[in-house]
Amino acid sequence: MKKIVIWGCGGHAREINHLCENSSHDVIGFLDERSEMKGKIIDDVPVLGDLHDIYSLRDKIKIVCAGVGDPSLKKRFVTKTIHEGFEISDTIVHPSVFISKKNTLGVGSIICEGTIITTNVRIGNFVIINRSSNISHDNVITDYVTVGPGVNIAGNVTIGEGAYIGIGSSIREKIIIGAWSVIGGGAFVKNDVPGKTLYAGVPAKFKKDLN
Repeated sequence: MKKIVIWGCGGHAREINHLCENSSHDVIGFLDERSEMKGKIIDDVPVLGDLHDIYSLRDKIKIVCAGVGDPSLKKRFVTKTIHEGFEISDTIVHPSVFISKKNTLGVGSIICEGTIITTNVRIGNFVIINRSSNISHDNVITDYVTVGPGVNIAGNVTIGEGAYIGIGSSIREKIIIGAWSVIGGGAFVKNDVPGKTLYAGVPAKFKKDLN
């Protein structure tokens, strides 16, 4: 099994390291574009620098690009990693999470402990589903989405590319969340959300455009 290197070295990357410790993946380092971070030790794991600092490891490792919660930053790390010829990590699922054969998972995603995923759920590439989220039947969660801790998503919901679903929010059934939109923490979404907008509150209301 190839070793794992994680993009980022902040709180979410450290949580992925914790997940890897619980699922038999061997993490050998973090990546960070900031030159001043190279050589630092975080949670007993070294920051190796940027991709150009680890070319000698290119055939020996897989890269976790979902080490940051920001969907646009995730996408940039994916593009950069593939362009430089590194291999993308498989989806990493905490061992406590049951994944039915009726569900489909893309590559490079992260599914944390306490998550419940029921039936006929499609999860795309480079998705983050944080701790104790509840993902109901027939949901579609597309590429680069980040789902915060404790989110509840009812059935037949579609979440567009790069959307960010804030901590503790809830989405009622048959809702469409537009691409690159943001749902504020603790919100209750009862109507469709257009792309590139911020919605927050109970019930969730339009706050601003994100273009």
